Amino acid sequence: MVMVFDDRRDAGRRLGVRLRAFAKENPTVFGLARGGVPVAAEVAGALGAPLEVLVVRKLGAPRQRELAVGAIAEDGTTVLDMDLARRVGMSQAALERTVARETRELHRRVERYRDGRERLDAHDRTVIVADDGLATGLTDLVAVRFLRGCGARRIVVAVPVGSHQAVTLLRQEADEVVCLSIPDELESVGQWYRDFSPTGDEEVLGLLSGATR
Repeated sequence: MVMVFDDRRDAGRRLGVRLRAFAKENPTVFGLARGGVPVAAEVAGALGAPLEVLVVRKLGAPRQRELAVGAIAEDGTTVLDMDLARRVGMSQAALERTVARETRELHRRVERYRDGRERLDAHDRTVIVADDGLATGLTDLVAVRFLRGCGARRIVVAVPVGSHQAVTLLRQEADEVVCLSIPDELESVGQWYRDFSPTGDEEVLGLLSGATR
């Protein structure tokens, strides 16, 4: 079934209904910054679970910043699609510049969102990785690998909408993928939302401050 969501909060509420069975596992919900955090906040509220932000950065193609050729996580874990990078004409030097730029922004966001506090521990826990959608799936993939490295016992990727390719990719590494809607053609995640306004730093901080820790 193909769904259109009012906004990220609406999508998160619908996801929360689907994920209620996980409440008995006492999960921690990680929202991918920034757009995944409003979705994750609703999921965490539905499950009575703690909410954490996880900062990952897309490595965008030249002149197509929304097209991910890779992604990087907080500890430097990196996923790259070198075939795609070559097809879009991305040189090694350009790739290195992109990694450096996105690493700086990643560190800025970690400092801004956590303000010196420790990230919630994922070790030996069920974790739910919530995002606003999967296009290539690379940012969620790097999040899964990062959390696996943190010792998470079970990793569930939960998204409102995703492409067939991305869902298949994530199912190879996550323990479970919950995706409410998989359209035949997904040109962009935003087309499946009536309101896909950018999520700002202040919204992320407000959601974190009001969540269960």
